[in-house]
Amino acid sequence: MLQALLPIGVLVAMGRMVGKIPAAVAGGFGSPAGDDLVRAIVIVGVAFFGAMLAAPFHEWLAAAIKIRLTYAVQSRLMAAVSAPVGIAHLEDPAVLDRVALAHGTLMNFFPADAPAVLATVVGYRLLWLTGCVIVGGFRWWLGVALFLVWQLTRRPMLAVIKEHVAAFGGNAAVMRRAEYFHELATKPAAAKELRVFGLGAWVVDRYRAHWVEGMEEVWRIRAGMSLTVARIGVVLMVVYVGVCAVIAKASFDGDLSLERVAILLPVLFMTMSGGGVSFEDLSLEWQLSALPELDSLEADLASRRSVLTGTASVDGLPAAAIRFEGVGFRYPGASSDVFGSLDLTIPAGRSTAIVGANGAGKTTLVKLLGRLHDPTGGQITVDGRPLVDLDAPAWQQKVAVVFQDFAHFPLSAAENVGLGARGHLDDRGGIKAAAALAGIDGFIESLPNGWETPLSRQLTGGVDLSGGQWQRLALARALFAARHGATVLVLDEPTSWLDVRGEAEFFGRFLELTAGLTTLIISHRFSTVRLADQICVVEDGAVTEVGAHHELVRQGGRYAHMFRLQAARFTDAVEPIK
Repeated sequence: MLQALLPIGVLVAMGRMVGKIPAAVAGGFGSPAGDDLVRAIVIVGVAFFGAMLAAPFHEWLAAAIKIRLTYAVQSRLMAAVSAPVGIAHLEDPAVLDRVALAHGTLMNFFPADAPAVLATVVGYRLLWLTGCVIVGGFRWWLGVALFLVWQLTRRPMLAVIKEHVAAFGGNAAVMRRAEYFHELATKPAAAKELRVFGLGAWVVDRYRAHWVEGMEEVWRIRAGMSLTVARIGVVLMVVYVGVCAVIAKASFDGDLSLERVAILLPVLFMTMSGGGVSFEDLSLEWQLSALPELDSLEADLASRRSVLTGTASVDGLPAAAIRFEGVGFRYPGASSDVFGSLDLTIPAGRSTAIVGANGAGKTTLVKLLGRLHDPTGGQITVDGRPLVDLDAPAWQQKVAVVFQDFAHFPLSAAENVGLGARGHLDDRGGIKAAAALAGIDGFIESLPNGWETPLSRQLTGGVDLSGGQWQRLALARALFAARHGATVLVLDEPTSWLDVRGEAEFFGRFLELTAGLTTLIISHRFSTVRLADQICVVEDGAVTEVGAHHELVRQGGRYAHMFRLQAARFTDAVEPIK
């Protein structure tokens, strides 16, 4: 309201001041007319000073609101995405498109900016409306004409803006791809390879190609509006020329004083800038479009939360065995099953190894065990209870996993281990014990700030670790989880990043690492899997062989062939690949 009324007040005060100039010139500054002019000048100065102060106050208030709303929107978005127990929605491209739209990153129009822009747009509308009223005070029908002409012309323009936003939202997948190439060029993850392979210009070209593809529909809509905009411009020009002609005629005939002319003409100009469709209108529509997307995303993901629910207690589980009984699974949107009818028994308190070719579904099996997905066929049971009936978050706390693509948290070394059991971050003794068991404690204590050293070179005083050191840290995190209640330990390629000495240390500590835990090992290294109590070979979505290492070798089946093939790398005799 201040933004709208203060400029009008300045114009009216200036018009009144101009109107007093002839009398003041005739009577001199010492006359009553001169005193009136001085007072008018002071009023203009005060009004102008007030208008000048309103702008920084508006910016300060907008910044304060933006900070709060940025936090609120991001918190809602994070909570919505984190609500489902599983991760199927994070592997769904359609959901990721909606997340990007709700966040506002694809076009850099953020919902947190909407209040400030809304205030500006409302200010323009009030400015225009006040101007129409002032012009209507001269000739009522002129004020009505200005009001109606802007009402009629704004509607088709706003409709085009809404169509722009809708068209862009339909191309979110393409724009998200463009954003990927932007991050590829500006983030350190791929920087080395982009330079080594000379991919810098290629990445820029890919970004441009996808961005242009995403904007083509918006540009088409905009181009189709050109004739309409031209027609609207002609109508507005005719109306404003007509209003100016009426004011000029009245002034020439002596029906308007200099003061009123000095007020009407600037106010008339104000109605032009306040009544039209501005960049702020466009920005506001983009910014507000994110909020319905956020609302619908929250509702959708909240409903998905119930997909992976259960209420049964997980205390003491597993005591006997975890069984996959005719389990089938297909990823959302996939054309084929990962598992058709998988049968597998994982005895409690013992170690089970899973081997098989790439793409056999070994990592998917881990996701099903951790209830990141539920089977699309068959069932998984724990001591005879269907896994889907168990409390899902509580069960996930029972499963400690070292994923093949384990997380690199840019946090302190202590936090990287302690996040395995977040509620026990103050258990420094347990953190150090888990790290010692994983063989990483000595290295951490040698870091510049020991356990408080940030593990990222992008942070002040931070360091980065080698692949093998990160893998040991991930193992320590899983072992810390086991120290505080996890009973199932999953090791997905646990030695893939380790050197020969590290791998030998892992073998030497295997029984100590897995003591008392139900352990599932997934590895292509037979020197690792041979330590397990039982080994299962998975092929074509089914278990084809089960037994201890020496049993499977003696049987001479698929496992024996793969073992001999790998062992031949360390002998003179190399067996041909079949």
